[in-house]
Amino acid sequence: MTDLAALIARIPPLALDLSGALAVLASLHFLFAKARAYWHWSNLSLLPYFLLFVAGGQWQLAGLQICYLIFGVHGLYLWHLEAQRDRGGVQFNEGAWYGVTWVASLTIFGYTVYVTDFSQPWNWVQFAVVGVSLVANFGTTRRQAWSWPVWILANAVGAVFYFHTQYWALFTLQFVLAAMSAYGWTVWSKDERRVLAVA
Repeated sequence: MTDLAALIARIPPLALDLSGALAVLASLHFLFAKARAYWHWSNLSLLPYFLLFVAGGQWQLAGLQICYLIFGVHGLYLWHLEAQRDRGGVQFNEGAWYGVTWVASLTIFGYTVYVTDFSQPWNWVQFAVVGVSLVANFGTTRRQAWSWPVWILANAVGAVFYFHTQYWALFTLQFVLAAMSAYGWTVWSKDERRVLAVA
């Protein structure tokens, strides 16, 4: 474990910060179109962010990256199942499929909260970033338009936290993500209205 920690410590935080940010931006390009490539790029961003947060001792944010990976693998397959269902094909147990990620994610979240020192005030801000992001990510997995304003809230709180930790690429990324979320909210809301009109 100490060898791993030493290896992580040798990687410049800015390199991890930038590489994660670039992968996130690439993922959002595909998310607007609800394309499956979103999940691949999103999952790619998780390793540099996980290493960045482990190196900084931000355990809740490190745990969030593991939750995102669970959401990512699950979401990729879930979109496949939903596409089959929408084409009139195979039905699936939606309650079980939608619930499994919450059980796993909340377990990880609970553990990272347990090991976090909340006597440090900034860890409460970290807690807010992670909690709001989990809710937003669930909505994204379900392709619900309401997830976008929740992401904007996560970006706002995240910007404060990343300014404090001096993760400058992540700090800057929050403003880009908030603007893209506003756009995504518009696009997905129109899609939802179109589906309701047809129904």
